[in-house]
Amino acid sequence: MKGHDLEKRQVGPVEMADLEAMDFIKNLTKFGINLGLHRIRSLLQRLGNPHQGLKIVHIGGTNGKGSTTAILQSVLKQAGYRAGMFISPHLHDYRERIRINDELISCQDITRGIAKMRPILEEMAAEGIEHPTEFEVSTALALWYFAEKQPDFVLLEVGLGGEIDSTNVVTPVISVLTSISMDHMDYLGESLPEITEVKAGIIKEGVPVITSVDNPESLQIIQHHTEKKKSALIQVGNEVRWEKDEGKQNSFHYHGLKYHYFGLRLSLYGDHQFINASAALAVCEMLAELFKINIEEKAVRQGLITVQWPGRLEMISQRPKILLDGAHNVDGMKTLVRALQEYAGGPFQRKRLLLCIGILRDKEVGKIIQLIAPLADEIIITKPDSPRAGDWKAIAGLAEKYLDSSKIHVIEDPAQAVKEGIRMMETDDLLCVTGSLYMISEVRKYLQQKY
Repeated sequence: MKGHDLEKRQVGPVEMADLEAMDFIKNLTKFGINLGLHRIRSLLQRLGNPHQGLKIVHIGGTNGKGSTTAILQSVLKQAGYRAGMFISPHLHDYRERIRINDELISCQDITRGIAKMRPILEEMAAEGIEHPTEFEVSTALALWYFAEKQPDFVLLEVGLGGEIDSTNVVTPVISVLTSISMDHMDYLGESLPEITEVKAGIIKEGVPVITSVDNPESLQIIQHHTEKKKSALIQVGNEVRWEKDEGKQNSFHYHGLKYHYFGLRLSLYGDHQFINASAALAVCEMLAELFKINIEEKAVRQGLITVQWPGRLEMISQRPKILLDGAHNVDGMKTLVRALQEYAGGPFQRKRLLLCIGILRDKEVGKIIQLIAPLADEIIITKPDSPRAGDWKAIAGLAEKYLDSSKIHVIEDPAQAVKEGIRMMETDDLLCVTGSLYMISEVRKYLQQKY
Protein backbone atom coordinates (compact mmCIF):
# COMPACT_ATOMS: atom_id res chain seq x y z
CA MET A 1 0.00 0.00 0.00
CA LYS A 2 1.14 3.50 -0.74
CA GLY A 3 1.40 6.03 2.10
CA HIS A 4 -0.65 9.12 1.26
CA ASP A 5 -1.99 7.54 -1.95
CA LEU A 6 -4.04 4.85 -0.21
CA GLU A 7 -7.41 4.66 -1.89
CA LYS A 8 -10.60 5.41 0.00
CA ARG A 9 -12.06 2.03 -0.82
CA GLN A 10 -13.70 -0.58 1.41
CA VAL A 11 -10.88 -1.67 3.70
CA GLY A 12 -10.35 -3.81 6.75
CA PRO A 13 -9.65 -2.44 10.25
CA VAL A 14 -5.85 -2.56 9.86
CA GLU A 15 -5.92 -0.73 6.54
CA MET A 16 -8.39 1.82 7.94
CA ALA A 17 -6.00 2.51 10.81
CA ASP A 18 -3.22 3.10 8.25
CA LEU A 19 -5.45 5.53 6.37
CA GLU A 20 -6.27 7.41 9.56
CA ALA A 21 -2.59 7.65 10.53
CA MET A 22 -1.68 9.07 7.11
CA ASP A 23 -4.59 11.53 7.27
CA PHE A 24 -3.41 12.62 10.72
CA ILE A 25 0.07 13.41 9.37
CA LYS A 26 -1.32 15.16 6.30
CA ASN A 27 -3.61 17.33 8.44
CA LEU A 28 -0.62 18.58 10.44
CA THR A 29 0.36 20.73 7.45
CA LYS A 30 -2.18 23.26 8.82
CA PHE A 31 0.48 24.20 11.42
CA GLY A 32 2.72 25.34 8.53
CA ILE A 33 6.45 25.99 8.93
CA ASN A 34 7.25 26.96 12.52
CA LEU A 35 10.98 26.77 13.18
CA GLY A 36 12.32 26.15 16.68
CA LEU A 37 13.49 23.25 18.82
CA HIS A 38 11.35 23.40 21.97
CA ARG A 39 8.43 21.39 20.53
CA ILE A 40 10.55 18.60 19.01
CA ARG A 41 12.69 18.36 22.18
CA SER A 42 9.58 17.99 24.32
CA LEU A 43 8.09 15.40 21.96
CA LEU A 44 11.28 13.33 21.77
CA GLN A 45 11.80 13.47 25.53
CA ARG A 46 8.30 12.05 26.07
CA LEU A 47 9.09 9.35 23.48
CA GLY A 48 12.15 8.33 25.48
CA ASN A 49 14.73 10.27 23.43
CA PRO A 50 14.94 7.68 20.62
CA HIS A 51 17.67 9.67 18.83
CA GLN A 52 20.20 9.08 21.58
CA GLY A 53 22.45 6.14 20.81
CA LEU A 54 21.98 6.26 17.04
CA LYS A 55 25.05 6.76 14.83
CA ILE A 56 23.82 9.75 12.83
CA VAL A 57 25.31 11.54 9.84
CA HIS A 58 23.59 14.96 9.73
CA ILE A 59 23.40 16.38 6.19
CA GLY A 60 22.56 20.03 5.49
CA GLY A 61 23.05 22.57 2.72
CA THR A 62 20.94 24.17 -0.01
CA ASN A 63 21.34 21.93 -3.06
CA GLY A 64 22.93 18.49 -3.19
CA LYS A 65 22.05 17.21 0.27
CA GLY A 66 19.50 14.72 -1.08
CA SER A 67 21.86 13.38 -3.75
CA THR A 68 24.72 13.14 -1.24
CA THR A 69 22.45 11.22 1.16
CA ALA A 70 21.29 8.83 -1.58
CA ILE A 71 24.87 8.16 -2.76
CA LEU A 72 26.08 7.58 0.79
CA GLN A 73 23.27 5.13 1.53
CA SER A 74 23.92 3.24 -1.72
CA VAL A 75 27.63 2.75 -0.93
CA LEU A 76 26.96 1.72 2.68
CA LYS A 77 24.36 -0.78 1.50
CA GLN A 78 26.77 -2.30 -1.02
CA ALA A 79 29.34 -2.57 1.78
CA GLY A 80 26.88 -4.72 3.75
CA TYR A 81 25.63 -2.12 6.24
CA ARG A 82 22.06 -1.08 7.05
CA ALA A 83 21.67 2.65 6.55
CA GLY A 84 18.53 4.45 7.70
CA MET A 85 17.61 7.51 5.67
CA PHE A 86 15.30 10.44 6.49
CA ILE A 87 14.68 12.85 3.62
CA SER A 88 12.12 15.45 2.55
CA PRO A 89 10.04 16.07 0.61
CA HIS A 90 8.85 12.83 -0.95
CA LEU A 91 7.89 12.54 -4.62
CA HIS A 92 4.97 10.10 -4.62
CA ASP A 93 4.68 8.28 -1.32
CA TYR A 94 5.15 9.66 2.19
CA ARG A 95 6.99 6.45 3.13
CA GLU A 96 9.88 7.48 0.83
CA ARG A 97 10.95 9.86 3.61
CA ILE A 98 11.82 7.08 6.07
CA ARG A 99 13.65 3.97 4.89
CA ILE A 100 16.41 1.53 5.68
CA ASN A 101 18.45 0.78 2.57
CA ASP A 102 15.80 0.35 -0.14
CA GLU A 103 12.97 -0.69 2.19
CA LEU A 104 10.41 2.03 2.93
CA ILE A 105 8.81 2.24 6.36
CA SER A 106 5.64 0.13 6.36
CA CYS A 107 2.16 1.58 6.74
CA GLN A 108 1.79 -0.52 9.87
CA ASP A 109 4.92 1.00 11.43
CA ILE A 110 3.66 4.50 10.63
CA THR A 111 0.36 3.60 12.30
CA ARG A 112 2.11 2.24 15.40
CA GLY A 113 4.32 5.33 15.62
CA ILE A 114 1.42 7.77 15.28
CA ALA A 115 -0.64 5.76 17.81
CA LYS A 116 2.25 6.16 20.28
CA MET A 117 2.59 9.88 19.59
CA ARG A 118 -1.06 11.01 19.59
CA PRO A 119 -1.60 10.86 23.37
CA ILE A 120 1.75 12.62 23.84
CA LEU A 121 0.70 15.40 21.46
CA GLU A 122 -2.58 15.76 23.36
CA GLU A 123 -0.64 15.91 26.62
CA MET A 124 1.62 18.64 25.23
CA ALA A 125 -1.41 20.65 24.06
CA ALA A 126 -3.01 20.32 27.53
CA GLU A 127 0.17 21.78 29.01
CA GLY A 128 -0.04 24.78 26.69
CA ILE A 129 2.83 23.72 24.40
CA GLU A 130 2.38 24.64 20.72
CA HIS A 131 1.37 21.71 18.53
CA PRO A 132 4.36 20.25 16.67
CA THR A 133 4.35 20.76 12.91
CA GLU A 134 4.05 18.01 10.28
CA PHE A 135 7.83 18.02 9.77
CA GLU A 136 8.49 17.79 13.51
CA VAL A 137 6.15 14.82 13.86
CA SER A 138 7.80 13.22 10.80
CA THR A 139 11.25 13.75 12.34
CA ALA A 140 10.13 12.18 15.61
CA LEU A 141 8.50 9.28 13.73
CA ALA A 142 11.73 8.63 11.81
CA LEU A 143 13.91 8.71 14.94
CA TRP A 144 11.47 6.44 16.82
CA TYR A 145 11.47 3.99 13.88
CA PHE A 146 15.27 3.95 13.61
CA ALA A 147 15.62 3.41 17.36
CA GLU A 148 13.36 0.35 16.99
CA LYS A 149 15.06 -1.08 13.90
CA GLN A 150 18.64 -0.17 14.93
CA PRO A 151 20.32 0.35 11.54
CA ASP A 152 24.11 0.59 11.55
CA PHE A 153 23.95 4.28 10.59
CA VAL A 154 21.24 6.94 10.18
CA LEU A 155 21.52 9.55 7.42
CA LEU A 156 19.45 12.51 8.55
CA GLU A 157 18.74 15.24 6.01
CA VAL A 158 18.05 18.75 7.31
CA GLY A 159 14.60 20.01 6.38
CA LEU A 160 14.97 23.80 6.29
CA GLY A 161 18.04 25.79 7.28
CA GLY A 162 19.86 24.04 10.08
CA GLU A 163 20.22 25.85 13.40
CA ILE A 164 16.56 25.61 14.45
CA ASP A 165 15.45 22.86 12.06
CA SER A 166 13.83 20.01 13.98
CA THR A 167 16.60 17.57 12.96
CA ASN A 168 19.11 19.70 14.88
CA VAL A 169 18.27 18.06 18.20
CA VAL A 170 20.70 15.25 17.37
CA THR A 171 24.39 14.94 18.12
CA PRO A 172 25.78 13.29 15.01
CA VAL A 173 29.02 11.42 14.47
CA ILE A 174 29.67 13.50 11.31
CA SER A 175 28.10 16.72 9.99
CA VAL A 176 27.91 17.42 6.25
CA LEU A 177 27.30 20.76 4.53
CA THR A 178 26.73 20.59 0.78
CA SER A 179 26.59 23.69 -1.44
CA ILE A 180 25.01 26.80 0.10
CA SER A 181 23.13 29.37 -1.98
CA MET A 182 20.17 31.75 -1.84
CA ASP A 183 16.91 29.96 -1.00
CA HIS A 184 14.06 30.24 1.54
CA MET A 185 15.06 33.85 2.23
CA ASP A 186 11.79 34.47 4.12
CA TYR A 187 13.01 32.10 6.83
CA LEU A 188 16.80 32.04 6.62
CA GLY A 189 17.92 35.58 5.79
CA GLU A 190 18.34 37.80 2.77
CA SER A 191 22.10 37.43 2.25
CA LEU A 192 24.43 34.51 1.71
CA PRO A 193 26.32 35.11 5.01
CA GLU A 194 23.02 35.11 6.94
CA ILE A 195 21.90 31.87 5.28
CA THR A 196 25.30 30.25 5.85
CA GLU A 197 25.20 31.17 9.56
CA VAL A 198 21.86 29.37 9.89
CA LYS A 199 23.02 26.29 7.99
CA ALA A 200 26.31 26.15 9.91
CA GLY A 201 24.19 25.84 13.06
CA ILE A 202 24.31 22.04 12.66
CA ILE A 203 28.03 22.03 13.51
CA LYS A 204 28.50 20.45 16.95
CA GLU A 205 31.31 20.48 19.49
CA GLY A 206 34.11 18.13 18.40
CA VAL A 207 32.09 16.55 15.57
CA PRO A 208 33.99 16.42 12.26
CA VAL A 209 32.51 18.42 9.35
CA ILE A 210 32.70 17.53 5.67
CA THR A 211 31.73 20.31 3.27
CA SER A 212 31.50 20.77 -0.49
CA VAL A 213 30.98 24.53 -0.08
CA ASP A 214 33.40 26.42 -2.35
CA ASN A 215 32.07 29.96 -1.97
CA PRO A 216 34.82 31.84 -0.04
CA GLU A 217 32.31 33.92 1.93
CA SER A 218 30.38 30.86 3.13
CA LEU A 219 33.52 28.81 3.66
CA GLN A 220 35.00 31.44 5.96
CA ILE A 221 31.87 31.29 8.15
CA ILE A 222 31.99 27.49 8.27
CA GLN A 223 35.70 27.59 9.18
CA HIS A 224 34.89 30.04 12.00
CA HIS A 225 32.24 27.69 13.39
CA THR A 226 34.46 24.59 13.21
CA GLU A 227 37.34 26.42 14.92
CA LYS A 228 34.99 27.64 17.64
CA LYS A 229 33.59 24.12 18.16
CA LYS A 230 37.01 22.45 17.84
CA SER A 231 35.68 20.34 14.98
CA ALA A 232 37.86 18.96 12.18
CA LEU A 233 36.96 20.39 8.75
CA ILE A 234 37.34 18.39 5.56
CA GLN A 235 36.66 20.30 2.35
CA VAL A 236 35.90 18.79 -1.03
CA GLY A 237 38.39 20.60 -3.26
CA ASN A 238 41.08 20.70 -0.58
CA GLU A 239 41.62 17.66 1.69
CA VAL A 240 39.44 15.63 -0.68
CA ARG A 241 39.61 16.16 -4.46
CA TRP A 242 38.01 14.84 -7.64
CA GLU A 243 38.70 15.19 -11.34
CA LYS A 244 36.80 14.17 -14.45
CA ASP A 245 37.82 11.01 -16.24
CA GLU A 246 38.22 12.78 -19.57
CA GLY A 247 36.70 11.08 -22.59
CA LYS A 248 34.41 8.92 -20.46
CA GLN A 249 30.86 9.89 -19.62
CA ASN A 250 29.82 10.05 -15.97
CA SER A 251 33.26 8.93 -14.83
CA PHE A 252 35.65 10.57 -12.35
CA HIS A 253 38.71 10.01 -10.18
CA TYR A 254 38.54 10.43 -6.39
CA HIS A 255 41.51 11.46 -4.24
CA GLY A 256 40.46 11.06 -0.63
CA LEU A 257 41.85 11.24 2.88
CA LYS A 258 43.40 7.80 2.54
CA TYR A 259 42.08 6.16 -0.61
CA HIS A 260 42.35 6.98 -4.31
CA TYR A 261 39.86 5.54 -6.77
CA PHE A 262 40.26 5.89 -10.53
CA GLY A 263 37.57 5.65 -13.19
CA LEU A 264 34.57 5.65 -10.84
CA ARG A 265 31.32 5.57 -12.80
CA LEU A 266 28.23 7.34 -11.47
CA SER A 267 24.64 6.68 -12.51
CA LEU A 268 23.64 10.33 -11.87
CA TYR A 269 24.21 13.04 -14.51
CA GLY A 270 26.16 16.27 -14.06
CA ASP A 271 29.58 17.35 -12.76
CA HIS A 272 27.88 18.57 -9.57
CA GLN A 273 27.18 14.92 -8.75
CA PHE A 274 30.93 14.22 -8.73
CA ILE A 275 31.15 16.81 -5.95
CA ASN A 276 28.26 15.19 -4.05
CA ALA A 277 29.78 11.74 -4.56
CA SER A 278 33.16 12.98 -3.26
CA ALA A 279 31.48 14.33 -0.11
CA ALA A 280 29.72 10.98 0.37
CA LEU A 281 32.97 9.04 -0.09
CA ALA A 282 34.71 11.33 2.41
CA VAL A 283 31.96 10.45 4.90
CA CYS A 284 32.59 6.75 4.19
CA GLU A 285 36.29 7.22 4.89
CA MET A 286 35.51 9.01 8.15
CA LEU A 287 33.01 6.34 9.23
CA ALA A 288 35.58 3.65 8.49
CA GLU A 289 38.11 5.47 10.67
CA LEU A 290 35.69 6.26 13.52
CA PHE A 291 34.06 2.82 13.76
CA LYS A 292 36.73 0.55 12.28
CA ILE A 293 34.40 -0.66 9.54
CA ASN A 294 35.43 -1.95 6.14
CA ILE A 295 34.15 -0.33 2.94
CA GLU A 296 35.86 -2.08 0.04
CA GLU A 297 36.51 -0.52 -3.35
CA LYS A 298 34.03 -2.94 -4.94
CA ALA A 299 31.26 -1.54 -2.70
CA VAL A 300 32.23 2.03 -3.62
CA ARG A 301 32.07 1.28 -7.35
CA GLN A 302 28.83 -0.67 -7.14
CA GLY A 303 27.20 1.91 -4.86
CA LEU A 304 27.97 4.76 -7.28
CA ILE A 305 26.77 2.98 -10.42
CA THR A 306 23.50 1.74 -8.85
CA VAL A 307 22.38 4.84 -6.93
CA GLN A 308 19.02 6.29 -7.91
CA TRP A 309 17.69 9.77 -7.15
CA PRO A 310 14.37 10.26 -9.00
CA GLY A 311 13.34 13.65 -10.33
CA ARG A 312 16.87 15.03 -10.48
CA LEU A 313 18.27 15.06 -14.05
CA GLU A 314 16.24 11.91 -14.64
CA MET A 315 15.70 10.70 -18.20
CA ILE A 316 12.30 9.14 -17.60
CA SER A 317 11.69 8.34 -21.28
CA GLN A 318 13.92 7.90 -24.33
CA ARG A 319 11.14 7.83 -26.94
CA PRO A 320 10.02 10.55 -26.69
CA LYS A 321 13.06 11.99 -24.94
CA ILE A 322 11.86 13.48 -21.61
CA LEU A 323 14.10 14.86 -18.85
CA LEU A 324 12.84 15.64 -15.32
CA ASP A 325 14.74 17.90 -12.94
CA GLY A 326 13.58 19.57 -9.73
CA ALA A 327 15.64 22.74 -10.26
CA HIS A 328 13.57 24.82 -7.87
CA ASN A 329 16.04 27.66 -7.13
CA VAL A 330 18.73 29.69 -8.90
CA ASP A 331 21.61 27.39 -7.97
CA GLY A 332 19.65 24.33 -9.07
CA MET A 333 18.80 25.99 -12.38
CA LYS A 334 22.46 26.86 -13.00
CA THR A 335 23.25 23.18 -12.53
CA LEU A 336 20.52 22.13 -14.97
CA VAL A 337 21.72 24.64 -17.60
CA ARG A 338 25.30 23.35 -17.26
CA ALA A 339 24.11 19.77 -17.68
CA LEU A 340 21.99 20.62 -20.75
CA GLN A 341 25.08 22.21 -22.30
CA GLU A 342 27.57 19.57 -21.16
CA TYR A 343 25.50 16.59 -22.32
CA ALA A 344 24.19 18.22 -25.52
CA GLY A 345 26.29 15.78 -27.51
CA GLY A 346 25.26 12.80 -25.36
CA PRO A 347 22.12 11.81 -23.45
CA PHE A 348 20.58 15.32 -23.69
CA GLN A 349 21.26 15.66 -27.41
CA ARG A 350 18.35 17.34 -29.19
CA LYS A 351 17.18 19.12 -32.27
CA ARG A 352 15.00 21.48 -30.21
CA LEU A 353 14.56 22.00 -26.47
CA LEU A 354 10.96 22.21 -25.29
CA LEU A 355 10.70 23.47 -21.73
CA CYS A 356 7.83 22.82 -19.31
CA ILE A 357 8.35 24.84 -16.12
CA GLY A 358 6.46 25.51 -12.91
CA ILE A 359 8.07 27.67 -10.21
CA LEU A 360 6.85 28.76 -6.78
CA ARG A 361 6.49 32.54 -6.61
CA ASP A 362 8.63 32.84 -3.43
CA LYS A 363 11.70 31.82 -5.48
CA GLU A 364 13.92 34.17 -7.49
CA VAL A 365 11.71 33.63 -10.54
CA GLY A 366 13.23 36.34 -12.76
CA LYS A 367 16.76 34.97 -12.31
CA ILE A 368 15.60 31.39 -12.91
CA ILE A 369 13.86 32.31 -16.18
CA GLN A 370 16.87 34.39 -17.26
CA LEU A 371 19.08 31.30 -16.93
CA ILE A 372 16.95 28.70 -18.71
CA ALA A 373 14.75 30.57 -21.23
CA PRO A 374 17.56 31.39 -23.74
CA LEU A 375 18.14 27.64 -24.23
CA ALA A 376 14.49 26.87 -25.04
CA ASP A 377 12.75 26.78 -28.42
CA GLU A 378 9.27 26.56 -26.86
CA ILE A 379 8.17 27.15 -23.25
CA ILE A 380 5.10 25.87 -21.44
CA ILE A 381 4.35 27.61 -18.14
CA THR A 382 2.38 25.52 -15.64
CA LYS A 383 1.20 25.73 -12.03
CA PRO A 384 2.77 23.70 -9.19
CA ASP A 385 0.21 22.17 -6.82
CA SER A 386 1.04 24.47 -3.91
CA PRO A 387 -0.52 27.55 -2.29
CA ARG A 388 2.90 29.16 -2.87
CA ALA A 389 2.35 29.08 -6.65
CA GLY A 390 0.98 32.64 -6.47
CA ASP A 391 0.50 34.51 -9.75
CA TRP A 392 2.12 31.71 -11.75
CA LYS A 393 0.82 33.02 -15.09
CA ALA A 394 2.98 36.15 -14.73
CA ILE A 395 6.04 33.99 -15.44
CA ALA A 396 4.97 33.98 -19.11
CA GLY A 397 5.62 37.74 -19.22
CA LEU A 398 9.17 37.21 -17.96
CA ALA A 399 9.79 34.57 -20.62
CA GLU A 400 8.73 36.98 -23.39
CA LYS A 401 12.06 38.79 -22.94
CA TYR A 402 13.75 35.75 -24.48
CA LEU A 403 11.18 34.12 -26.80
CA ASP A 404 8.44 35.31 -29.12
CA SER A 405 5.05 35.17 -27.39
CA SER A 406 3.85 32.61 -29.96
CA LYS A 407 6.44 30.19 -28.51
CA ILE A 408 5.15 30.59 -24.93
CA HIS A 409 2.14 28.60 -23.74
CA VAL A 410 0.27 28.71 -20.42
CA ILE A 411 -1.42 25.50 -19.20
CA GLU A 412 -2.49 25.27 -15.56
CA ASP A 413 -2.55 21.49 -15.05
CA PRO A 414 1.02 20.05 -15.08
CA ALA A 415 0.00 16.70 -16.59
CA GLN A 416 -1.88 18.48 -19.38
CA ALA A 417 1.10 20.80 -19.88
CA VAL A 418 3.41 17.82 -20.38
CA LYS A 419 0.85 16.11 -22.62
CA GLU A 420 0.85 19.23 -24.81
CA GLY A 421 4.66 19.33 -24.74
CA ILE A 422 4.81 15.74 -26.00
CA ARG A 423 2.27 16.57 -28.75
CA MET A 424 4.48 19.47 -29.89
CA MET A 425 7.64 17.33 -30.05
CA GLU A 426 9.25 16.41 -33.32
CA THR A 427 11.80 13.62 -33.89
CA ASP A 428 15.00 14.20 -31.89
CA ASP A 429 13.48 16.95 -29.69
CA LEU A 430 14.02 16.96 -25.91
CA LEU A 431 11.27 17.89 -23.47
CA CYS A 432 12.70 19.18 -20.19
CA VAL A 433 10.26 19.39 -17.27
CA THR A 434 11.66 21.44 -14.42
CA GLY A 435 10.90 23.61 -11.39
CA SER A 436 9.10 22.84 -8.15
CA LEU A 437 9.29 19.28 -6.82
CA TYR A 438 5.51 19.48 -6.24
CA MET A 439 5.12 19.79 -10.00
CA ILE A 440 7.79 17.18 -10.79
CA SER A 441 5.97 14.71 -8.54
CA GLU A 442 2.68 15.16 -10.37
CA VAL A 443 4.27 14.96 -13.82
CA ARG A 444 6.40 11.94 -12.97
CA LYS A 445 3.35 10.02 -11.78
CA TYR A 446 1.59 10.79 -15.07
CA LEU A 447 4.63 9.79 -17.17
CA GLN A 448 5.19 6.54 -15.25
CA GLN A 449 1.67 5.46 -16.19
CA LYS A 450 2.22 6.40 -19.84
CA TYR A 451 5.77 5.14 -20.53
